[in-house]
Amino acid sequence: MGFLIRWVCALVLLAATYNPTDYNYTRWVMTGWEEQLPLKVLGGLVLLIGYIIYLRATVRSIGIFGMILILAVAATLVWVAFDFGWLDLSDPSFNTWLGLVVLSIVLAIGLSWSIVRRRISGQADVDDIDE
Repeated sequence: MGFLIRWVCALVLLAATYNPTDYNYTRWVMTGWEEQLPLKVLGGLVLLIGYIIYLRATVRSIGIFGMILILAVAATLVWVAFDFGWLDLSDPSFNTWLGLVVLSIVLAIGLSWSIVRRRISGQADVDDIDE
């Protein structure tokens, strides 16, 4: 259940920043920058905090190489699904959502990996604090 919550939060963070609909931070900021400027800056800072939390935890737990490896596995899974005809990649909107899901999975794995490693190996990270 914990991984699912981390994944949904990562997906919400990414989709709030950009998605193929008109309801995202990027499009909101691009339409009339001067209108509601303080609110747009506040929203950007909240998103930045979310990215810092997720990216810092992901880089610390699996590293850049781990992120690349998970992205490679995910890209290969998409390739296999496309090759078997399970996915149709002709719709740009679907491709964007698929990319958001894949990136959110990478972030969720990064945020959860220390917990998984501790459960599998029984070893705690040096910077772990008793819960």
